[in-house]
Amino acid sequence: MAKLPNLIDRHVGSRIRMHRMLAGISQERLGESLGVTFQQVQKYENGSNRVSASRLHHIATMLGVPVSFFFDGAPSSEQALAGVNDRPSEYVSDFLLTSEGAQLLRAFSQIKNNRARRRIIDLVEALAESDDQQK
Repeated sequence: MAKLPNLIDRHVGSRIRMHRMLAGISQERLGESLGVTFQQVQKYENGSNRVSASRLHHIATMLGVPVSFFFDGAPSSEQALAGVNDRPSEYVSDFLLTSEGAQLLRAFSQIKNNRARRRIIDLVEALAESDDQQK
């Protein structure tokens, strides 16, 4: 029987992936910097392999974030031990891990006009509502 990744390891890995994608760094490039293969980076990102403290420090330095960034919003100890994680923030990070999510976030954050940002949100909400009505 395959062992499921620990929720904290999955959370840390998803934060690595999210910030790597937002920074436009490939798994290959991150792996080269760490002295590992891109497959190893994939295992870190999906939580199947744990990231050592020194490696996490190296990743944080490369991505320009504090090590604590990777633990922000992590599941509680009780949730991690029980293997449950039903926090809404997981849906957000799951979305940001997609290429579309990363592209949308990058592009949206470059829009400085508050009115234009609000209109985009209104448009997306209207499109989502029309999809719900068509089902």
